[in-house]
Amino acid sequence: MNERYSPERLWRAYRHCWFVVARSCDIATPQKARLLDQDLVVFRDAQGVARVTDRRCIHRGADLSMGKVTDKGIQCPYHGWAFNGENGECTDIPALCDGATIPGNAKIRSYPVIERFEHVWTCLDEPLMDVPNPPELDGAEWTWLPAAPIPARCGFMAATENFRDMAHFPFVHEVSMGEVSPLVPKLEVARDGRRLGASFRYERVEGSTFSDIGDAWMHYHSYAPGFAAILYEYDTAGKRYLVDFPTPVSYGECIIHWAVAVDKDFTGGSVEEILAIETVVFDEDTPVLEGLNPPEVPLAGQALEVSCAADVYTLNYRRATMYVVDHILDQLDARDAARIPAAEV
Repeated sequence: MNERYSPERLWRAYRHCWFVVARSCDIATPQKARLLDQDLVVFRDAQGVARVTDRRCIHRGADLSMGKVTDKGIQCPYHGWAFNGENGECTDIPALCDGATIPGNAKIRSYPVIERFEHVWTCLDEPLMDVPNPPELDGAEWTWLPAAPIPARCGFMAATENFRDMAHFPFVHEVSMGEVSPLVPKLEVARDGRRLGASFRYERVEGSTFSDIGDAWMHYHSYAPGFAAILYEYDTAGKRYLVDFPTPVSYGECIIHWAVAVDKDFTGGSVEEILAIETVVFDEDTPVLEGLNPPEVPLAGQALEVSCAADVYTLNYRRATMYVVDHILDQLDARDAARIPAAEV
């Protein structure tokens, strides 16, 4: 096995990547989240700012997602301790008498937050990669609609690969997409570091709600490790957008966060109608993903896999993910080496 890409090493690198932990529309009350085996709580504070902190109260271990937000922070449901969502410091202990001080170590860990695509993103350690901001979104006015998250018993890389895989259309999506040709034309995949893209011509299939809008170009764009998008550019109806960002809950478990958007000039239906169409597609994918063995992409070579020419995008995605992991781990290893006194090297 290639230890460079062992699950433990991947996890170390991914702690420095941004992942989605909630929809922006859901955090008016505290929400549970789990990222890379770490329990978190996501909420909007009294000032309306999205926050992410550890879920465990440092006092007696209560679940902060069961608490509530006050003007003093997120309040523990057990003894009422409150914590500032920005820096994690305890701001109130109701049981203290006048003159008593809050212990100096009464603090939980807080995490950086970015809201984008109607979702809340966070990073468990110092961010060493940016949240993707695809240039294809520039120059248009988009209406966004976040989808209901999909828990899936598979790894987040496996879910990301599925999103950009064209060869599974006629088999997994026989009902939603209809009689799609199984042939995958030769794809020209462009990759630059963590970013890759390819374009695929998708012609209307008679009787398929999925393609009733008409013929289109599907422009695939991915940013490793866990962001994949499709810009649908129709011959006559304008543009719509589909984006997918699975969150690694644990090694063989993820939550598929995703959203759709339509351009203001799009004539192929409302954003709600597009979401309904894509929901059927995602619902067809999930059972197949949950049957994968192993449940996650075996980057370290844990299982034998045979690929063919139709897998060129998938293979480039794996290279892009390895690029991200190498880029991050090289930085971390260099920092570790710099901290070792010269006499010990």
